Amino acid sequence: MYDLTGFQRDLLYVIAGEDEPHGLAIKEELEQYYEKEIHHGRLYPNLDTLVDKGLVEKGRRDRRTNFYTLTRRGRRELEARREWETQYVEL
Repeated sequence: MYDLTGFQRDLLYVIAGEDEPHGLAIKEELEQYYEKEIHHGRLYPNLDTLVDKGLVEKGRRDRRTNFYTLTRRGRRELEARREWETQYVEL
């Protein structure tokens, strides 16, 4: 996780929190969080990076729509990140 950007980590969290979200659903979630428009040119290359790193799998819902899920490795990375964060921040 140390080599991911903050945006890529946020993508992982959104994907983990949804059931096979498609790109537009991920985009809308992040736009709510960031309070600004997320352009396709930013979203999809970062999703592809997460797929290339083996953290996310991309599936095909139909000819025009892909969906995304965390891999086992992606889930482990999020869990490790959460453990690391809690040693510094306790709420």
